[in-house]
Parts: sequence; C-alpha cells; structure tokens
Amino acid sequence: MLVFVFPGQGSQSPGFLAPWLELPGVADRLRWASAVVGDDLVAHGTVSDADTLRDTAVAQPLIVAAGLLGLRELFASPAELAGAAGAVAGHSVGELTAAAATGALTPEQALVLVRERGRGMAAAAATTPTGMSAVLGGDADEVAARLAELGLTAANANGGGQTVAAGTLEALAALAGNPPAKARVIPLQVAGAFHTEHMAPAVGALEQLSAGIDPGTAALPIAANADGELVTDGAQFLQRLVAQVSRPVRWDLVTATFARLGVTGLIEVPPAGTLTNLAKRTLKGVDVLALKTPDDLDRARAMISDHGGVAATLTTEAAL
Repeated sequence: MLVFVFPGQGSQSPGFLAPWLELPGVADRLRWASAVVGDDLVAHGTVSDADTLRDTAVAQPLIVAAGLLGLRELFASPAELAGAAGAVAGHSVGELTAAAATGALTPEQALVLVRERGRGMAAAAATTPTGMSAVLGGDADEVAARLAELGLTAANANGGGQTVAAGTLEALAALAGNPPAKARVIPLQVAGAFHTEHMAPAVGALEQLSAGIDPGTAALPIAANADGELVTDGAQFLQRLVAQVSRPVRWDLVTATFARLGVTGLIEVPPAGTLTNLAKRTLKGVDVLALKTPDDLDRARAMISDHGGVAATLTTEAAL
C-alpha cells in the first residue's frame, strides 16, 4: 500500500520552489494561488530569504500551495490519487493540503483557510514571546517530566524519539540549558508555540470562517493528527483541523495507523524531507521518497507502479 504525506511548517527553505516553476503550467497555478491568498507565493518560493519564510503568515500558504503543485504533477484529481494511494496524512498545516488533495476541500477553500490560519496564528504568537524546540532522544518519561516541570507542552509527538516542546522562550531556554539525560534540544525556526493553548485565539476565528464552507467527502482516508483515526467525512475533518490549531500533533499515532494498514511505500510532497526522515526511523522496511525537485518525479511514478492501487480497508468505526 502507498501513502502520501504532506509536511508542516518548518519544512520550507529559500528557493525550494524554483525548479518546479520550470515545469509547464506550474507558475500559472502558483500565480492563481497567490491571488487567492493575497501574497506573492512565486517570490516566496524562489527569492524570499529565510527570515521572510519564517513568518507564519507567509510560510503556511506557501507550504500548502507547494504541496498541491507537486502532487498535481502526479495526479490530476482526487479520484486519480485515490486510485493509487490507500491513505494520506498531513502534519499540522499539512492537514489542509491533505484535505484539498483528497477533495474534502477544494484547493481554493484550503488556500483561504490557510491564509486565515497563518494570519491568526501569527497574531496569537505576537501576544507573548513563544517558540518551539525539538527534543531528540532521552527517556520518554524523563522528557515528559522535564517539560511539565518547565510548563512546556509536547506540541508534536513525532515518534522515533522526537518530541517538539512548545512554550515561552524563557522556558525553552531553560530546557536547552538543562535538557533531560541523553537528549538534545534543537530550537526550531518557527514564530510561536503552535498546537498549544497559546493558539486559542486563532481557533475561534477559523471556526467562524469554516461555518460557511460545504466540505466534500474525501476520496480516500486521511489519518488525522489528533489520534491517527482514518477520516473520510469532510465536515468532521474540517472540525478536526480547526481544533487541531491549539492541540498537540500526534504524528506517532498517524505512523502507527500506517503500520497497521501495512503500508509499503510513502511519498512526501514538497517541501519534502522532514516526514520521510521520520518514516525511515519509525516505519522500518517501508520504501520512502522525499519529492524535493522534479528530478524525483520518475522515482515517484515508479513507486506508484510498485506500491499503488491498494485501498485501505475501513471499519465502520474507523471511517469517521
């Protein structure tokens, strides 16, 4: 079985979209996405510097647009994707990419939501100096105890010995100065404590906006960030991704769902790399590909041929 995964914030880097814009039609589609979100995604994907891309209001629309552009080079529609893949999942803002890829939302709906999500989260982050740091290694119980001691939240449980701590910059500095035994702390280039109570103001704004959307049914299951459950009902998935803004991402449970399904191949869309690196540690023996540039498209097509065409078997309870 083949799955596609969609990365979250922090995966972007200066110039990552430049080679994709050389493909026919890609620049046109990115200009359309720019018009929808009201920002120059062409410039941000090609010439904007790292500081500019660190801005949540810039990064999130860019990541969703990039994922959809990369996927479009392989599949023309959600139905085509469903014919090849058994399931999909997005990490954090990547859930909006997943929703658009599967038809639970239209691309325009996803882009409007990510525009407002990015703005709302940036505004929430500006109220208090907060951030996030990756904690690599260490005993899981000791890591959890140290985070609790400092008032930090495990905002991302990524599996493979990686936890992302979020909270005030003062608490994160204390964590880095005195980390749990056998653990490394790496500050992340993000502008706030995402997926914590600090993001609560952004949730209310998205709830109001999403009330005017008529979601579709996903053409294939989406493994949700909250608990790894497989969701096809678009209305329920929309509720989940709005609530997820202030709740921890349980990528470890998403990975467990993939393992339970018997996944044999995993492809990550642009800006790719982060989730494939996690998969190498948590899904041993699974064929993985980071779709970083158009040079990777032939390998992706070969993987679709080798692993595709197997659908996930959903129980009534799982097909939420």
